[in-house]
Amino acid sequence: MIRVFGDSSRGLAHLTDRPDFALVGILRVPTAQASPWQALVRRLGMAVLLLAVATAVVYFGRDGYHDNARERMSLLDSAYYATVSLSTTGYGDITPVTPTARLINILVVTPLRILFLIVLVGTTLAVLTERSRQAFKIQRWRHSVRNHTVVVGYGTKGRTAIDAMLGDGVQASNIVVVDTDPVVLEAAANAGLVTVLGSATRSDVLHLAGVARASAVVVAANRDDTAVLVTLTAREINPKARISAAVREAENTHLLRQSGADSVVVSSETAGRLLGIATTTPSVVEMIEDLLTPEAGFAISEREVDPEEVGGSPRHLRDIVLGVVRAGVLIRVGDPDTDALETSDKLLYLRRVQS
Repeated sequence: MIRVFGDSSRGLAHLTDRPDFALVGILRVPTAQASPWQALVRRLGMAVLLLAVATAVVYFGRDGYHDNARERMSLLDSAYYATVSLSTTGYGDITPVTPTARLINILVVTPLRILFLIVLVGTTLAVLTERSRQAFKIQRWRHSVRNHTVVVGYGTKGRTAIDAMLGDGVQASNIVVVDTDPVVLEAAANAGLVTVLGSATRSDVLHLAGVARASAVVVAANRDDTAVLVTLTAREINPKARISAAVREAENTHLLRQSGADSVVVSSETAGRLLGIATTTPSVVEMIEDLLTPEAGFAISEREVDPEEVGGSPRHLRDIVLGVVRAGVLIRVGDPDTDALETSDKLLYLRRVQS
């Protein structure tokens, strides 16, 4: 049996009460990753462009400058002045002397000097800019997220569940991963998933993940007691979400059901059954693996009953029907109740998936 521990968030500031900027590092919305070499080339290109613009400005106004070394400035002298000016070196051997040249220096060269310095310290500014951009993305995400799926735990079970959802066509941006390990969350973020750092046993962490507006919650915790507490908290926050949970021990299944889980998967016993079947009929295991792999082969799907199918038997349809979902209850094919399909029924059937 398991023990359920109390919420350890007592006395801590609620995450949902913090400003968006303070959530950077806790809530992470994925962004497109650019190559560091591309960023370096882009910054060098910007610096060269600014230098070229300053050189052209000085060259076209070269009559307003005084050069201690020669009477008339050449293009090289203009490039030299632009370089020492933008880099704020300023040797003083070339200076603007006419009012026009000085005005151009104020209105054009000085802003270019500032932009050039920004490019030179771009690494530091990029960090600050990324933090501000992430705060803006967090604010926008928190206001727009709806009908998404929250996955608690990014271990083997959690990753496999997400792979199955992605294989079924769910967008990565509609999946939120909650975990306490920053390393696994980094991997989730690199996969394009929204991540939340924190314990899902805390209600404020689940609120931050948007459980209140989620359509489904997948509980893939490593401990059964954690799974029970997470399920209880999630069900309290969202009474309508579909909650699927995994447990190690079958004796804890009823606790997950009582906590509000709609579906409970006993991971250890399921694996054990497949291992036992594999010793006598390995082809059965191969077929089950095929059904569980959405990328190719066969997959189990659900669809509405077509109008022309109402009143008929699912055994006479073009699809291979395994069961009928009626009023939220699964009825297997062969049961007398499925001999006449109803308009509100849903069919579980086998479909072929193109690789």
